[in-house]
Amino acid sequence: MPDNYAYRVRDRQGKLVTGTIWGDNDAAVLGRLKEMGYTPVKVAKKREGMSMEINLRPGHVKPKYMAIFSRQFATMVNSGLPILRALSILGSQTESKVLGKVITQVRMDVERGSSLSAAMAKHPKTFTNLYVAMIRAGETGGVLDQVLLRLADNTEKDVALRQRVKSAMTYPVVVLAMVSLVLIAMLVFIVPQFKSIYAQLHGSLPLPTRILMSVSNTFRHYFLEVLALIGVGVFLFKRWKKTDQGRAMVDRAKLRMPVFGGLFHKSALSRFAGTLSILLQSGVPILQSLDIVTETVNNKVLSVAVEDVQASVKEGETIARPLAKHAVFPPMVVQMLAVGEETGSVDVMLSKVGEFYDNEVTATVDALTSLIEPLMIAVIGAAVGMAVIALYLPMFKLINLIH
Repeated sequence: MPDNYAYRVRDRQGKLVTGTIWGDNDAAVLGRLKEMGYTPVKVAKKREGMSMEINLRPGHVKPKYMAIFSRQFATMVNSGLPILRALSILGSQTESKVLGKVITQVRMDVERGSSLSAAMAKHPKTFTNLYVAMIRAGETGGVLDQVLLRLADNTEKDVALRQRVKSAMTYPVVVLAMVSLVLIAMLVFIVPQFKSIYAQLHGSLPLPTRILMSVSNTFRHYFLEVLALIGVGVFLFKRWKKTDQGRAMVDRAKLRMPVFGGLFHKSALSRFAGTLSILLQSGVPILQSLDIVTETVNNKVLSVAVEDVQASVKEGETIARPLAKHAVFPPMVVQMLAVGEETGSVDVMLSKVGEFYDNEVTATVDALTSLIEPLMIAVIGAAVGMAVIALYLPMFKLINLIH
């Protein structure tokens, strides 16, 4: 098991440089530092104190770190730098501790004679099936540098797509949380004041007011129980969502959402076309490519359609025909794939489809950004307005009685 070493070295200009690096022993670390062009001054095992870093998903690396690693690795290999030296440099300079440790283990396996793809396959939480399959195809075809460049482009594109979708979802989530806090504050602090006033009237309250009073009473006296019930509900929902049936229903519901359904749909189509295109361009066999796409498309509805395509291809049929049976794939996608099969350029057509839906996602996010603000204002106004109306209905009734 490699250890973390703290080092102090001088570079070629004589400047003092400090940092950390993973290695098996002192000799291995010294050798790697010399390969990197440093003159070691002091190298020692790093003492691990209490770490404040909390990793909620052990072994997983954030996509942005994978994008940086892919681009740097592609650049180094494309420049003629040996793989072992490139891995040594990348393992020591990455900001992600998890990724740095994984890269070191990959480098050690390669040093022992393992192929790069086989070494990466030992870390499925870091390197996906898509990543490993493309690396294997690059090694087999002798075009590892080109495959790495494609991987870097694809990873960066995926990160950009995630950020665009996240930016569209952040505002409504924050507003929804604020509305919930406002309503809870009204139920806990404001509604009870009106309840004591209305209790002196000795009359029947309107139905909306009685409902609001009951909800307020529940929140005040059973607040912890309500929180616990919500927590249990969220936990059970997540467990159910992980099942095949649950995931299929949730993904189907996401595609049918009134405002964000189109965004989810276009994002899934972009991921499907882009992933399948880059796999085929890298020389990965069609059946293996389709198998990987079912895992990376991140939508059960599309995964089922891709599985049908895979079964048809095994029987010697085309790709476009089974896709036409699923409404989730627009006619334009099916027609472009049919043309690609006729001309022998499926990967090119898929690339164009992916670029089209990338642009569609960008346009949809821009449109949603301008639409969400007035929509959220309407939601806030409706929620707070209904609560205020329910509170003041008895006063209107009292005023009518006085008249």
